[in-house]
Amino acid sequence: MVLVIVVAVLALLAGLAANRWLRPRLLTEDDDSGMAVKDLVGPLLTLTVLLLAFVLVTANGSYGKAEVAARGEAKAVDQIVEAAEYAPEAQRAKVQADAVCYARAVRKQEWPAMSDGNGSAAPSVWSTDLRRVFREVEGKPVFGMLVAADNKRSEEREERLTQATASIPSAILWFLLATLVITVMALGTCIPRRNNRGQIITLTVITALLTTTLCIIRDVDRPFGGIIDVAPTAIAEAERQATRDFTRNHPAAELPCDDQGNRRNA
Repeated sequence: MVLVIVVAVLALLAGLAANRWLRPRLLTEDDDSGMAVKDLVGPLLTLTVLLLAFVLVTANGSYGKAEVAARGEAKAVDQIVEAAEYAPEAQRAKVQADAVCYARAVRKQEWPAMSDGNGSAAPSVWSTDLRRVFREVEGKPVFGMLVAADNKRSEEREERLTQATASIPSAILWFLLATLVITVMALGTCIPRRNNRGQIITLTVITALLTTTLCIIRDVDRPFGGIIDVAPTAIAEAERQATRDFTRNHPAAELPCDDQGNRRNA
């Protein structure tokens, strides 16, 4: 994002410099003439609409899918905890404890890692533990409910991790950045050298708007890292409810993980 802003500012300065030194060599007419403010805004309307459309498509795509997956995963974890109520006491305690630790590992370790498009191995430790406990109740009615909820959790986590990576290829972002540079430099060259305060202000505003739009495109394409991000609200609520159920059912027991979702030493 910093690179986009720096390049856009340099393009603006280059356009103004071209207006100052290159324009007199290209034109023989009165140097006060040039594009009016309305003429500057007009040619960029199409480009602005396209960029805004890109933002809307990206927001409704990558960001929307990431949010749905995060909520779906949290709901699946909650279903695992609720289904465990029908399991024998020993397995119920293990399942609910693993669910709490899984939610903690996702919230504390995997969520920050997703800002760079990465995952974490910490939640997998507890999902493996869950499947190990499920085998202990195989053949019982609760087995099918637990497996179905865990499959849903696994699918939603996979989708969440998929959406954490950028869906727009970097080549497209570079193309949009090059388009911004060419547009700003061309407009900067066309404005008059004198009596041009209004045109310069308009060009600066247009540059800022296009730069902001491009930054938004990049930001919403990474829904777990940036200003517009998907917060771990749903998984935090699932963790809270799972902790409540575990504490209520097993007040004397201790969770097998710390606050970060790491397994405690035996």
